[in-house]
Amino acid sequence: MVFLGHKRNISIIKQYGLRGIENMKLVIGNDHAAVEMKREIKEYLEKKGYEIIDVGTNSTESFHYPIAGYRVAKMVASHEADGGIAICGTGVGISLACNKVKGIRACCCSEPYSAEMSKRHNNANIICFGARVIGIETAKQIVDAWLNAKFEGGRHETRVNMIMEIEETQKLQAADETK
Repeated sequence: MVFLGHKRNISIIKQYGLRGIENMKLVIGNDHAAVEMKREIKEYLEKKGYEIIDVGTNSTESFHYPIAGYRVAKMVASHEADGGIAICGTGVGISLACNKVKGIRACCCSEPYSAEMSKRHNNANIICFGARVIGIETAKQIVDAWLNAKFEGGRHETRVNMIMEIEETQKLQAADETK
């Protein structure tokens, strides 16, 4: 149970939602290149107490990564999940698919520092990586760095708001003003 009045709990609510970290719900999706990595990451996170919704494939037969990316992104954007993990061969294609869904900030990372910074500075709500690019231990480090990071707000919130302005209007007023 999360008590709303405690400062630490308010911070947890801001970062993880009303469910809190103990009940944080993550969605994970993958294509055929990432079946084994998805399985291992899912198991790793479930052992840590996360609820995992699997929207990827369990087959090594060809599976289009935009389908998995879209499924992950829609669940995060609709708040059915608190965050998402998307894995394909490189992490690039699936991150592109995720980022086409309004409200999504998916970052493709191949090491933990970028994953941490994607949350701290960009408030990334989906982390992506490539099963053909990194090993399972690096994948676990990336996921941990991203999950343990907290959005810093401040000047970074201004920048995230600019990204959302582009998404909403296909324009950026600040860029037009500084011609």
